[in-house]
Amino acid sequence: MSEKTIDIIKIAEETEAAVKEAVESAGLTEGGLFVIGCSTSEVCGGIIGKNSSQEAGEAIIRAALTVLRKRNIFLAVQSCEHLNRALVVEKEAAEKYGLEEVSVVPALHAGGACALAAYLQAKKPVMAEHITATAGIDIGDTEIGMHIKFVQVPLRLKNNKIGCARVTALKSRPKLIGGERALYVL
Repeated sequence: MSEKTIDIIKIAEETEAAVKEAVESAGLTEGGLFVIGCSTSEVCGGIIGKNSSQEAGEAIIRAALTVLRKRNIFLAVQSCEHLNRALVVEKEAAEKYGLEEVSVVPALHAGGACALAAYLQAKKPVMAEHITATAGIDIGDTEIGMHIKFVQVPLRLKNNKIGCARVTALKSRPKLIGGERALYVL
């Protein structure tokens, strides 16, 4: 699937379905933080980091925001390793979660297509060095685990492909502490 033959409408539909399923499976509620890591190169049938697609990035972020804004859930979008995996977030989310801002603006080949799209589609975008989200999806093996609260639990999504890219999802749960006498439910 080259960039010339990608189906942007299908990519948007697949993104919307995957985000909705992940949010519901994770039990994410209003005010929560949802992270997306994405390789549009993988979505378009290429190799991660080799052929970013601004068009695919814009469609993915627009579709994700459609789901998240209806639920008043904040989106955080992971940039690529060239920006040390910093994340695009709304200023409101950065303030609510006490995130440390960094000075950089994502670009197509330094940050990635989805980070750039998130920055351009945000109301008041800022870049945060680290976050601790409750759940998220990884599109194309970008490794979002560093941004999900401990303890991470994999979610097995029915909607596990966007374009040519594999989609994996994570949620978090509180740590189970104590020994053999500990109770976890009353």
